[in-house]
Amino acid sequence: MPDLSTAALLTELHNNLNGKVEAPHEVGLLLIAHVLNKPKTWIIAYPGHELTPEEVSQVKLLTRRLIEGEPLPYITGLQEFYGLSFNVNEHVLIPRPETELLVDEALAWLDKNLKSTFGIDVGTGSGCIAITLASINKTTHFIASDISQKALLTAKSNAFAQQVDNRINFVQADLLSTFRCQFDLIYANLPYIPTHKLEEVNTLGFEPIEALDGGKDGLRFIRLLLLQAQYCIKSPGLILLEIEASTGLASFNLAKNLFPCAKVSLIKDFSEHDRLIKIQVGTLDD
Repeated sequence: MPDLSTAALLTELHNNLNGKVEAPHEVGLLLIAHVLNKPKTWIIAYPGHELTPEEVSQVKLLTRRLIEGEPLPYITGLQEFYGLSFNVNEHVLIPRPETELLVDEALAWLDKNLKSTFGIDVGTGSGCIAITLASINKTTHFIASDISQKALLTAKSNAFAQQVDNRINFVQADLLSTFRCQFDLIYANLPYIPTHKLEEVNTLGFEPIEALDGGKDGLRFIRLLLLQAQYCIKSPGLILLEIEASTGLASFNLAKNLFPCAKVSLIKDFSEHDRLIKIQVGTLDD
């Protein structure tokens, strides 16, 4: 009779995944924990626990999906972002570590501008940015908008799970076209991959294409948003936009042309790639 213990299965998974994914031991641990509905610490603490043949089959099925290219967060339905856990599915992008830079910049600005009480997350997806900001900054109210109703349902469930649903309004909208008000903070992680570079995205075929494709130059939605933001941003106010690395200079010039009196900055991520456009409108009170 084959050994069905967690330790034996973990060794088998490590061997099968080695060279195919990063951190094969950690990934194997996550898959077993997901199937058994246990924390990873439990799997480590009970190496002799015997799985049923059905559980082993389920783990191996998930392993095949992973080897065939399906992203791990879609397999487990979870992704960590800024220390919080978010539900993800095929209707939303998987939160990336580089997007945490946008959260850092937004929090720093909110800390300096204590009068800021109204922010909007355009194209919220899983809601990870708005929910993270609301969980840390207790005084600002946020709107989280998305053109996709299915994405909004995912974001709403994440907000409820993190207990910040009372400070975030979820609105189905096409960028800022629905709104007739002004915001202290406008931020977005819009589709920004130039169409010709989509084939380089290793999750293509799994993540929603409409959340990736930024048009010919990667700026289709960013351009539209900035045009609308001219009428929706307060002074002082802040606009933060995540961008694709190769579009840094073009994004910077676009922002400078549309906001000639603002302080526009191009910010690099931890890999030294252009990642954020920061537009500071007006000046903060001392």
